[in-house]
Amino acid sequence: MAIKNLLALVVLLSVLGVSVAFPKLIPNFDYYQSKCPDAERIVRRVTEQYVSRKPSLAASLLRMHFHDCFVRGCDGSVLLKTPKNDAERNAIPNLTLRGFEVVDAAKTALEKKCPNLVSCADVLALVARDAVAVIKGPWWPVPLGRRDGRISKLTDALQNLPSPFADIKTLKKNFADKGLNAKDLVVLSGGHTIGISSCALVNTRIYNFTGKGDFDPSMNPSYVRALKKKCTPTDFKSVLEMDPGSAKKFDPHYFTAVAQKKGLFISDSTLLDDLDTKLYVQTANEVTFNKDFSDSMVKLGKVQILTGKNGEIRKKCAFVN
Repeated sequence: MAIKNLLALVVLLSVLGVSVAFPKLIPNFDYYQSKCPDAERIVRRVTEQYVSRKPSLAASLLRMHFHDCFVRGCDGSVLLKTPKNDAERNAIPNLTLRGFEVVDAAKTALEKKCPNLVSCADVLALVARDAVAVIKGPWWPVPLGRRDGRISKLTDALQNLPSPFADIKTLKKNFADKGLNAKDLVVLSGGHTIGISSCALVNTRIYNFTGKGDFDPSMNPSYVRALKKKCTPTDFKSVLEMDPGSAKKFDPHYFTAVAQKKGLFISDSTLLDDLDTKLYVQTANEVTFNKDFSDSMVKLGKVQILTGKNGEIRKKCAFVN
């Protein structure tokens, strides 16, 4: 609806005595254009400096943005520290998050140029996008204007982050609770194409799935044998690629692996247990995946955002003002 038509409707409803609630503001693509026109360029420059030296940070920063948005929305709460170490970043699923220094460096550079203007939530959203672009992954427009949350609880992370051990029904509910659908679920799972994990999260799957010394029957036996060569039953530290043979390249090969029953997590393999997600796994190609991933990342970046007078603009991303 055009702005003038919306205003006319508001006036008419007011005359009729009907209370009017304006739609909630959402981030927009030129939010900092007049206040800090170099904001995106500054974040991009800092991100490129870090990720070009250490490409594995791309997966880490993408994961950090995802973990932020799934807990209290995209409000930068995953970046906060608390005196009692009971913040989101202290939850077990977040103990392996890396790349906080990249967000901090980008924020520091922004504060020198445009103090008290750009939120840490926006910085993290931009850093995640730019990090993926550095390794030649898809680019997506990032709507801006989020504000930073003041609350970060370890228990919130445990309750809201999708589990690598979850089945498809649970995952679909996890995503639906955030306004994301089954397609977003399977597309964003494709981010595992550049992911890494450790033997700790798969040892039970390959050595003692039901307590009888067996492996998960949803896994390709040849893949299980390959994993056992890398992970002994007592090895909880060795690193594993989530997209075997293609973990350094952002591409749809992850879906090929899942289709071959080589998903590292239960949450990967279970994508074959739903007709819609299975169809996407079986038909994804580079063109469709890149576009779909971009679209789903834009949706993810709008989950439960704070705008207007809600939240704050932190001076330092790890601490509330």
